[in-house]
Amino acid sequence: MFLDEAEVEFRSGRGGSGAVSFHREKHVPRGGPNGADGGRGGDVVLIADRGKRTLYDFQLQPKYAAEDGEHAKGNKKGRNGRPVVLKVPVGTVVSDLLSGEVLADLKAHGQRCVVCRGGRGGFGNLHYVSSVRQVPNFAEKGEPGRTVLAKLELKLLADIGLIGLPNAGKSTLISAISSAKPKIADYPFTTIVPNLGVVRAGDQTFVVADLPGLIPGASQGKGLGQRFLKHAERCKALVHVVECLPLDGSDPVANFEAIETELHAYDPELHARPRLIAVSKADLCRREAWQRLLDRFRATGHAVFGISAVTGQGIDALVYAMAEHALAEESEETAPPLAQSGQARMQQPDWEVLGAEDGVFVVRGDSVERMVAMTDLDNRDGLRHLHRRLVRMGVIDRLRELGCGEGDTVQIGEWEFAFSDEA
Repeated sequence: MFLDEAEVEFRSGRGGSGAVSFHREKHVPRGGPNGADGGRGGDVVLIADRGKRTLYDFQLQPKYAAEDGEHAKGNKKGRNGRPVVLKVPVGTVVSDLLSGEVLADLKAHGQRCVVCRGGRGGFGNLHYVSSVRQVPNFAEKGEPGRTVLAKLELKLLADIGLIGLPNAGKSTLISAISSAKPKIADYPFTTIVPNLGVVRAGDQTFVVADLPGLIPGASQGKGLGQRFLKHAERCKALVHVVECLPLDGSDPVANFEAIETELHAYDPELHARPRLIAVSKADLCRREAWQRLLDRFRATGHAVFGISAVTGQGIDALVYAMAEHALAEESEETAPPLAQSGQARMQQPDWEVLGAEDGVFVVRGDSVERMVAMTDLDNRDGLRHLHRRLVRMGVIDRLRELGCGEGDTVQIGEWEFAFSDEA
């Protein structure tokens, strides 16, 4: 079953907690701390695989969770959690379902995307040994895993897209120029899923996509067109297939203009792509009427090809015209802009302090909340270490600026604390 969209919940593994341990050995009176670190939680990884054709597997199982890291035991490091590695079709776009942010666009076979990284293992007390803290009596908890509600959207990788009304001859055309075997019948909406075909032009090849037929109103969701037009977004050029003698007696040029209007309403950028017009079923039209029809289409300003998949008329010329667009090198101007570097993003703090509401000061931010979640709040030495880190980050100073005083309630994530200037 062909499925090109899926909503999936991914959860990475939580890191294991570090250990509080001291070296104990006969005749070694000052062994010192030797607590090991916890294991890292497993990642959730997506890999593009050309052997996959659909996202149907994700509809059957919409939730995936990686393994948690193991806790350290004495001076033995915890084992890392096993990752979850999933294969998706080439051309899958991964985005955050809540924010809409695109996380990855897997365009090449073997391309990998870590959807959510596993939590870091907590440090053991050996990690906190220093010249002024020689016997630390606390360790760090494992970092919580991350949960991502993701939308997977498959956009087929094709160089040329075939568009047009139902029963215009798109499936017949792709079967004539490639080895694709789409369903062909004498009624509309025969094609209900996109078909891909590899076309050879001389010693070079390119990929053509046969998209389900469009109808007037497709940009508002009528028919199947809007659902599958996204597969044409990666195409370098579009071939608009028009039937010369529609069964309903309508005007072919009017049909062409109606579909072009829907295409512009759906996506003006897609409508601006290079266009070829293929007037199909030439063997059914009389010579005089045929020439008048071609002249009317040439007035649109697009290259026009009269074709017949039955007799082979005009097929070769159309294939080589498609190849010129499909094999053309993309200019640097059309290349997507580079993403902002991680270093530039990290210059701004990712936390904020909200003023008192109902007497409670709220500190929000992923880094601060994870820091608290990884602290053993039942250990006095661990609390002192957390306070010093908050001072270095500037959180304590910001609370003072907003009027937070001794004993006031401060909320960080799920935890509440009584504010104190002293560790």
